[in-house]
Amino acid sequence: MPGPVRFDSLSAWLDWQLTLHPQPIEPGLERVARVARRSGWSPPRCPVITIGGTNGKGSCVALADAILREEGYRTATFTSPHLVDYAERIRLQGHPVSAASLVAAFERIADALGPDTLTFFEFNTLAALLIFDSAGPDAVILEVGMGGRLDAVNIVDADVAVVVSLGIDHAEWLGADLETIAREKAGIFRAGRPAVFGGDEAPPGSLIEAAHAEGALLRLRGRDFREIPRPDGRWDLILGTGIAAERLTDLPAPALAGTAQLGNSATTIAALRELRPRLPVTRDAIVRGLERVTLPGRFERIADRELEWVLDVAHNPAAARVLAASLRATRGRGRTIAVCGMLADKDVPAVVAELHGCVDTWIAAATEGPRGLDDTELARRARVVDVDMHPGGTVAEAMRLARGRARAGDRIVVFGSFHTVGPALDELARAGLAARHA
Repeated sequence: MPGPVRFDSLSAWLDWQLTLHPQPIEPGLERVARVARRSGWSPPRCPVITIGGTNGKGSCVALADAILREEGYRTATFTSPHLVDYAERIRLQGHPVSAASLVAAFERIADALGPDTLTFFEFNTLAALLIFDSAGPDAVILEVGMGGRLDAVNIVDADVAVVVSLGIDHAEWLGADLETIAREKAGIFRAGRPAVFGGDEAPPGSLIEAAHAEGALLRLRGRDFREIPRPDGRWDLILGTGIAAERLTDLPAPALAGTAQLGNSATTIAALRELRPRLPVTRDAIVRGLERVTLPGRFERIADRELEWVLDVAHNPAAARVLAASLRATRGRGRTIAVCGMLADKDVPAVVAELHGCVDTWIAAATEGPRGLDDTELARRARVVDVDMHPGGTVAEAMRLARGRARAGDRIVVFGSFHTVGPALDELARAGLAARHA
């Protein structure tokens, strides 16, 4: 019989995982649940917050993690994908886990595979859960990869489930309309447990129906909690209704830039309040968490002498709409030059159309990997909505082209994918303009 699967480096393990399963994506919980049982994994004993939705998931994870750590709790977070380093996905106390921890978890999973195989994401998810099981944190925060009902994260029963927002994305897997997508996202709800919806509009009927059918305790933004902006940039939060409502006043604006972050902050705090009996959080911890939270690649602004870089992973129409609003809200005296790089399975015309009126000059960048899209084809797709993009080569080459065309007071927006912003951060770090995030 062949011996156990072993590799001598983290990169070799990751390369192997990419080829292990016949399809890169195969929604379903059966295989990962079987391997989890054989690995000896135990479900978390601490409270679990599962965060799903189309956009805003990473921001809400970062906000919840920052607030809980400011209260002194030991946190474990799982997010995906990463920008620069795979270890970004699995963090304890805000720090990426070590390569040795990852390899140990991979060995344990490989030994438990039996007749099953896992996708790259499923391997990733189970590694996070095994590492968290050993670490014994006070709170686990899990980001759904895609959808919810059939996402590998959903083998864990959330104590609080959050659907941050709803939009069209991954239509080939989740459906092409919001009613269908909402039903898939609501698959993370659990009977008798809070389910928080953070959308700024009324949720589709299918989400409400799914919550009621499951017996989840649905909390809606605008009904059960709401934020009230103040003219000075600070804000109030009302939690609950009627005379029993709790009011948190004079809160600082979150350190995360972008017009969506106030709603994300309100949604996150509302979710944390549902865990108050087990994880009480003071107003002071909320304030410090809002002030100190960080998250690269979400309307991240980096100064470059007389220019500014703006990095954003927006890759679907809803996220592009938020990016456009943030660009309008921060418009300066100069031009906006966009470096756009997207994956082949994304709706390029719809994304580009959302930003049409905010950008003066467009440059297309190629993305790498099996889902990558070259700059020439990206430019061709953009022409469908009358956007003229100049093919610029790789992300780094396109950034250098944009930098050469920029004048004092201009800003260069690099957006469209994690596969675009990650290389952009590396390029700026090489120029001494930004830290390499991990």
